[in-house]
Amino acid sequence: MPPKQIPASVEVVDLDSSDDEGVAATTANRKPAYRDNLQAKPPSIGAAQLASTVNNQSIEDRSFWRAGAYEIGTTKSTLLQGDLEHARVHPKFLHSNATSHKWAFGAIAELLDNAVDEIESGATFVNVDQIYNSKDNSPALLFQDDGGGMDPERMRKCMSLGYSSKTSNTTIGQYGNGFKTSTMRLGADVIVFSRSNRSGRATQSIGLLSYTFLRRTGQDDVIVPMIDFDISENWAEPIIYSSKDDWSSNLKTILEWSPFASKDDLMQQFENLGSHGTKVIIYNLWMNDEGIYELNFDDDHEDITLRDEAKHGGTGNTTKTSKRVLELQSHISYCIRFSLRAYASILYLKKFTNFRIILRGKPVEQFSIADDLKHAKTVVYNPQVGQGLKEVTVKTVIGFIKEAPALGVCGFNIYHKNRLIRPYWKVTPDGNSRGHGVVGVLEANFIEPAHDKQDFERSTLFIKLEARLKQMVSDYWKGHCHFLGHQPDGMRKSNDASGNTYRNSFNHITATAGSEACDQPENPLNPAALEAMAKENDQLFRRCDEYRKKQAEMTRTIEELEKELEETRNKCARVSSYLRIQRMET
Repeated sequence: MPPKQIPASVEVVDLDSSDDEGVAATTANRKPAYRDNLQAKPPSIGAAQLASTVNNQSIEDRSFWRAGAYEIGTTKSTLLQGDLEHARVHPKFLHSNATSHKWAFGAIAELLDNAVDEIESGATFVNVDQIYNSKDNSPALLFQDDGGGMDPERMRKCMSLGYSSKTSNTTIGQYGNGFKTSTMRLGADVIVFSRSNRSGRATQSIGLLSYTFLRRTGQDDVIVPMIDFDISENWAEPIIYSSKDDWSSNLKTILEWSPFASKDDLMQQFENLGSHGTKVIIYNLWMNDEGIYELNFDDDHEDITLRDEAKHGGTGNTTKTSKRVLELQSHISYCIRFSLRAYASILYLKKFTNFRIILRGKPVEQFSIADDLKHAKTVVYNPQVGQGLKEVTVKTVIGFIKEAPALGVCGFNIYHKNRLIRPYWKVTPDGNSRGHGVVGVLEANFIEPAHDKQDFERSTLFIKLEARLKQMVSDYWKGHCHFLGHQPDGMRKSNDASGNTYRNSFNHITATAGSEACDQPENPLNPAALEAMAKENDQLFRRCDEYRKKQAEMTRTIEELEKELEETRNKCARVSSYLRIQRMET
């Protein structure tokens, strides 16, 4: 398809990654002083042209990891009179940029961070819930907070790439990229409603970032329709930057590509925002490769789960239903992989005093990993950071999980500016029992997190921290493993040739420490007793073989039943998706 030509009335803006906050406030008679990389007005597209565009496209792939695989036509730069050459951002970049989030919960955490950062502006809650797209009844994801909200200028910065309005050292967001990557990772489209009262002026704004709109209309630049209102006089007066036609064109595009069919529907979204706050609605949520929604709202009406993580995560052997496996599956380190409620409960190190995360109508109860450890101790680490090698103090709480030694869960939970970056990071090698059950918690503000905030940049400081944590586990294990019935290295009991530890079953037989040999008994048993013992052992071995065979048969049966159950679940999910699509079409 030939590239779209941008009309002369469209505001084309430069790709700007500046963090300069010295920008004059937006007024009704003047456009914002800065220039970002998004266009505020979409080009007008005729109905016949749009129908042709849709008909020439294949059916859109709803799987996130394949959504960027579409053909890009040739593009041609269009300069407005008096404009300089500038970098253009193709819509496909929105998708490729969002792939930095490998894990959907990492994207949700970014949006929770935005609400938590608003605590400084008086926010007391963030509400996360499932709602429905009124146009097709498909599920959508809602984030709503009562923070300071965004005025028109801040809304445009929010929709820009690489621009951050956050200057506090305590806020989590810093790259100015989290909103775009997180929303586009969860769904194809997002609409934002925000109400603010700054500098004596009350405003409310609406912005639409729609990957569906950009793809289906064949855009070769990122275009974001936005409309603003001045509500200082208790009624909504449109803020006109260039012309009424431009404002009306933005409104028309929002109504056509959002879940709302009329201006009144849009205005109703502000009714529960109060005098300030922000509402983010992500719709056209992504599906997995089986055509099922990636986010699962059905299994637990008080939670949001990841369907694929719940299916494939865990112990790696789902056929065992022993008590130990069930305990492991109920442990927080396992649940955070697929349960948003579990993940949100440990996402922030310090407990909030006047702020709540409300998930599907029920507040999330924050969980302190450090407070749940037994035989805990605090270890101080003093890394040297910066060019002047300034020494900082890092306190690590380390101890055994309360389920130890039954469960071998271990690893360090590393936070940065109160936010969990790496949960249960195992620094000891696999196959080594040393450190089983040892868990640590620390806040490492001296190293920088990666852009998806699920790992740290592998800097020299990070490598030194890793080495220090390994030593910390070793030292703690040596001094505390006896609480779990273990002995430090070099003091373990000797083993026989088959690897079994000799037990003092008889008073005249003792294990020789550090050797595989055993002392000969002083009074050997008589031949009759030895023969009876041999027969008894033979019977025991036969019974063991029978039990092994029965266990193998039961394991096969369980595997077959689990396979049938999984097939049935997939069929139900496909039928559910089919019925939703049918309802959408009707």
